[in-house]
Amino acid sequence: MSVTETDPLVLSDLHDQPIERVQRDGVEYVVLGTAHVSRSSVEAVQTLLARESFDAVAVELCESRAQGMRDPEAFKQMDLFRVIRQGKAGMVAASLVLSTFQKRLADQYGIQPGAEMKAAMDGADQRHVPVWLIDREVGTTLKRAWHSVGFWQRFGLLGGLLASVFERETIDEKEIEKLKQGDMLESAFSEFASESEPLYRSLIAERDAFMAARLREEAAKSASTEPRKVLVVIGAGHLKGMCENLRTQAADPAATAATLAQTPPKSQWPKWLAIGLVLLVFVAIGYAFHRNTALGAQALRDWVLYTGGFSVLGALIARAHPLSVLAAFVAAPIKPFRPGIPSGGISAMVEAWVRRPRVADFESLREDIVHWSGWWTNRVARTLLNFFLVSLGTIVGEYAAGIHILKSLF
Repeated sequence: MSVTETDPLVLSDLHDQPIERVQRDGVEYVVLGTAHVSRSSVEAVQTLLARESFDAVAVELCESRAQGMRDPEAFKQMDLFRVIRQGKAGMVAASLVLSTFQKRLADQYGIQPGAEMKAAMDGADQRHVPVWLIDREVGTTLKRAWHSVGFWQRFGLLGGLLASVFERETIDEKEIEKLKQGDMLESAFSEFASESEPLYRSLIAERDAFMAARLREEAAKSASTEPRKVLVVIGAGHLKGMCENLRTQAADPAATAATLAQTPPKSQWPKWLAIGLVLLVFVAIGYAFHRNTALGAQALRDWVLYTGGFSVLGALIARAHPLSVLAAFVAAPIKPFRPGIPSGGISAMVEAWVRRPRVADFESLREDIVHWSGWWTNRVARTLLNFFLVSLGTIVGEYAAGIHILKSLF
């Protein structure tokens, strides 16, 4: 194995672009760091492809994101019922929220998010060279990030996601270009890491290692065609870390990638805490009936009213259909008897059935959610919002009911 490092490439019209060359196992990787919403990043990709000959082009995309970029119409085929049934509504909503920031920048500067990745794939197709998709699946990254932080930090993540929807401050394009400067990126990420090292690890460091492993894995697979030069297009924030991993990784690349692609197991303590609370409440209700039938009936009534009431509140905030509101009220109190099916899922499926999303809702979804009002006017977004708010309301109702019932008995 040979690993050598050369100075960053400096060309006349690429002098301000962060580019590094890394040689590993007989393959030269030309790594271009980009800002995901930047005209100059697209031009840099096109210039490199025109000036040099490459045997493959690698991009910071996973299979699902690449498919969505190549075929934007595919999103319209999303089966909303299946998404809800499979418990993926929260993940889909989070992915949509994450896209709003780049979409807002795109609206300001007239360039689509990830245009440089699209330019790289199109350039590879035109030159009849393979495209390597080297990033980890976005769903896996989000799950690993979510599970990497503590309970209270998750509220910060949710708050950040919500803030990205309501934020309307214009961002200077010069600030976007500054994101390509390695020293600024290094400083920004160091500060980020000091605030939440586990989050930094899952969002940045793990993906640096994953992408380096994927490059080595693809190069090994293509040994028969002898790839000698590969253009790698990644976000500038990954440039230093991925190149370092590419130079120093020694473990088997396939095994490394497989380990980092594993979905973390769900934390069990929230589940057992919820089960414990419900059992405690039911024991309290049984005790109330033992003491006095009227007292037991009152405790049971409080359980229904608190859980159903807060779920209804969530549905009303989401402006759900009256039948969806009714479904939320009925489903919430009996949630403990149907584990795995959140009341928000039942209410959301009723919402999707009564107000079936139109083709236009799927077509305008990404546009609508950039504005906060779009979450209520777009039927797809409102169904996802209903799922989240009703589920949250049910949880709040369970704790409120438990506290109230226990206080009334003791």
